[in-house]
Amino acid sequence: MTVTSATGKTATPFGQWMALTAALLGWLFDGAEMGIFSLVGRAAVQDLLDIAGTPTPAQESEIGLLFSVIIACFLVGAAAGGVVFGWLGDRIGRVRAMSLSIMTYALFTGLCGLAQSPLQLGVLRFIASLGMGGEWSLGVALVMEVWPNRSRALMAGLIGAAANAGYALVGVIGIALISLLSTFEGWLLGAGLSASTVEMLVAFKGWRLMMMLGVLPAILTFLIRLFVPESHKWEEEKSRGGTSHWATIDLVGVLIGTGGTAGIIYLWATSADWPIRLAGTALGAAVATAGYLYPVIRYLKRERAANQYAVPIENAVRRMLLGAGLSGVALLGTWGSTQWAPSWSAQLMERTPPEVTASLGAIGANPREYTLIFLSIGAIVGTIAAAQAGDWFGRRAAYSILCVGSMVAVFGFFQFQSQFGWMFLINSFLVGAISASFYGWLPLYLPELFATRIRATGQGFSFNFGRIISAIGALQVGALLSVVQGQKSFAGIEGGYAVACSYVIAIYIVGLILIWFCPETKGKPLPE
Repeated sequence: MTVTSATGKTATPFGQWMALTAALLGWLFDGAEMGIFSLVGRAAVQDLLDIAGTPTPAQESEIGLLFSVIIACFLVGAAAGGVVFGWLGDRIGRVRAMSLSIMTYALFTGLCGLAQSPLQLGVLRFIASLGMGGEWSLGVALVMEVWPNRSRALMAGLIGAAANAGYALVGVIGIALISLLSTFEGWLLGAGLSASTVEMLVAFKGWRLMMMLGVLPAILTFLIRLFVPESHKWEEEKSRGGTSHWATIDLVGVLIGTGGTAGIIYLWATSADWPIRLAGTALGAAVATAGYLYPVIRYLKRERAANQYAVPIENAVRRMLLGAGLSGVALLGTWGSTQWAPSWSAQLMERTPPEVTASLGAIGANPREYTLIFLSIGAIVGTIAAAQAGDWFGRRAAYSILCVGSMVAVFGFFQFQSQFGWMFLINSFLVGAISASFYGWLPLYLPELFATRIRATGQGFSFNFGRIISAIGALQVGALLSVVQGQKSFAGIEGGYAVACSYVIAIYIVGLILIWFCPETKGKPLPE
């Protein structure tokens, strides 16, 4: 099967499969990079704060706050990267830009293992996430453009599944690393490293070694540059001059927008009063929206001035904002609830009766890792099913079903469990399958909203601007942890993740309303 463009060029079967292979590996490592910090972030912050042993309640609060801030920095960086690398993909091509994005997140994730303070770790995570946000939008654009229209649902499901396979891979590697730490310690000492350096590398379950493993995806860039063909749809736009209207100066808007989001993080990381936080959040979100939209608006204005196309600017902007809203609902639902499940599992272990703990064996010794694995396996199933549901029921109906299912699943997961065990892991699988299913639906729908010439930037903005919304939400969970201590879940757990994360389900109501303002694209080809 080959895909023929309007200029007569074709994507060969070899080219299609190489593009898919490179993109799937990119998304797998992308998911692994995100999963690493969910798994080891809390230990990393505790290590960098030099807090030994079991933290006091005050220390636990400080760890939780900094953990939330670093997650927010990561999400904001991914939002900026989605626009910057999406812009680069529309200007210089999907393949070259994707190689640069993967190299960026691989190298700077590896450097996180050398951080000496929470501030350094936050900065390195921010830079790494620039590449991560770009890789998502570029890989989606490339695959959807080189494969035929009838394959879009399958491709979208594979996209989501690959990223969640990366999450599962992190859990497996984490378990293996913990069991082999003493062996690694011997190897490192044998390699001539000083005892103090080795002690630093293996401390707190070897979180530094886990981060350093993140440099491995850099190898993928060589595969991409050697074997992956460029999108013929993009090449067609280039030959018609459609890529010439992008200008580097427009990226100043992204810089200003990132400043707006940085202000939001600062407000929620300090003890500012609630009215100031809310007003500052609204202002920062407005600045970010305007800044991230700026490159596309300027492009469309130049395009219109050249009388090349007659697409209304407001139509493209409207679709970008709607896409951002849909992505924001999904991302906030995940980052504000299930992303906290590994940390919650470790706390539930402390409430689990000794006889239950003894029966769990290795699982009981690694609750975070196994929770991440079960969440990820569920997510792999859910993403593939959600993409197919979009083809079966239509895009809008499928998204509505996912919102209702996620509300029920997240609420039940956090409200009706009181200890760690097999039932907790089974429920982790179920909540992962339902709440993460959006990541199979979004790669199907977002490319269908934009023409080829702005597809990478448009969907990069849509998906990754949703990360800003989720960053704000992640900060809210951190703040909620300190105000829900007197409340209890239905299982009798007082405060903490069980109560705070339950409030997040309200975001899905927004999604149920928003989706019906979006166009139905089932059965339609990608816009040219």
